[in-house]
Amino acid sequence: MASGKDTEKDQIAASLNDLFTNVSDMIKGELQTPDYSDTSLHRMPNPLGTNNVLELLEKMNVRVGEEYKGFGDVASGLRVFVEQLKSKSSTFDDCIQQLDAIEQQVMEFEAVIAMLDRYVSLLESKMQHVYQIPPAALK
Repeated sequence: MASGKDTEKDQIAASLNDLFTNVSDMIKGELQTPDYSDTSLHRMPNPLGTNNVLELLEKMNVRVGEEYKGFGDVASGLRVFVEQLKSKSSTFDDCIQQLDAIEQQVMEFEAVIAMLDRYVSLLESKMQHVYQIPPAALK
């Protein structure tokens, strides 16, 4: 079940990586070949500025890629940690169920003890009653 989610996450990550690469390539192409057909600008693009922007964009892309790779490593570590916590949690669930069963047994035992205590008190009062009446009065 978890491997299906992992596969789906990996596919999404690969798709996003492809998208990022394709957009980057498109932007590189746009920056390297200025569009001279746009006459509304009434000026020629500066090729030196374009190269500087391209270099900056490439550095930014590399840095962002490194950051995302780091985030991916952190996410993988967190996934392992969560799985470990789930396995420990199931162990605690078993212990909690056992404690609940013991608590129920203790409550039943206390009810039996209370009933026996009442019975002993009744017997005690009967015995006191029997011994308080003199034997000659019974005849």
